[in-house]
Amino acid sequence: MNQEKIKELEKTINSDYSNIAGILIQKNGIKLYENYFNGYTADNAIHVYSVTKSVFSALIGIAIEKGHIKSIDQKVLDFFPYYTVKTGEKTIQGITLKNLLTMTASYKYQSEPYEEFFASDNWINAALDLLGGEKHTGEFMYSPIIGTHILSGILVKATGQPVLDFAAENLFSPLGINVPHNVVLRNKEEHIAVMKDKNISGWVVDPQGINTASWGLFLTPADMAKIGQLYLNGGIWESKQIVPEKWIEMSTMEHIRWGSLSYGYLWWIIDDKEHIYAALGDGGNVIYVNTKKKMVVSIASLFMPDAKDRIGLIMERIEPIFED
Repeated sequence: MNQEKIKELEKTINSDYSNIAGILIQKNGIKLYENYFNGYTADNAIHVYSVTKSVFSALIGIAIEKGHIKSIDQKVLDFFPYYTVKTGEKTIQGITLKNLLTMTASYKYQSEPYEEFFASDNWINAALDLLGGEKHTGEFMYSPIIGTHILSGILVKATGQPVLDFAAENLFSPLGINVPHNVVLRNKEEHIAVMKDKNISGWVVDPQGINTASWGLFLTPADMAKIGQLYLNGGIWESKQIVPEKWIEMSTMEHIRWGSLSYGYLWWIIDDKEHIYAALGDGGNVIYVNTKKKMVVSIASLFMPDAKDRIGLIMERIEPIFED
């Protein structure tokens, strides 16, 4: 490794990517670089925003493998028999788990009414009330917060376990990831404050105590790298199959395109031919996997609006240093 190039990289991070809290780079499962910024250390978990979605995708794959969920073609409403569909609403009845996983469900809004959603006393019901509408199911419509939360309700209904318990037993503990407890946020002020607190760890829950599927998970860069390495290894960790290999294959291939972007099952596909994919979270949180180069890059970042693109940083500045 060229130490001069690493110094240049760190200079670039400090000047152009100043909200980065930690970076970890691995090749062939070997850690090549790890560094922390902004007063953070290896012990600080960081809110990874929508990286949570990609982690949750693994949990759905595990639940299918264990027989809790029959398939991703199951209808969403199969899991909520109590839910009453309003007269004349047909679209919602055809929406499947696959639609939620590929962001091809339809909703009754142009942009997410997330403040109204957070103010409701039951987030699952509020999300179901917003599902469907007149738009065509099957077209890409990214739902940052609301739609994916329905998957949390489905996982709880299917497994009979709290999300965190199921995740700890089947994913976190085998990988040595510690997500210690639920995080309860009672108001907007707490939502904002928790994201800036270095000492917070855990997973946010809704008013019913259901962990959020689309955001709200706190992980360290090392935790994020473990998820990336697990996927690079085809779901195997220490000789044990944790996530089904077929699920990883299906999750990280293109299912829907949106302009120049493509999407799998809650994973972004960076290059379908080269098989490069990533979990991307607001503020510049990334788990990046390049299967051809056997590289995993995890970047944990503090929230800032319009954060500079991390994929460009990885592909243009990081990979050339560490790929040899």
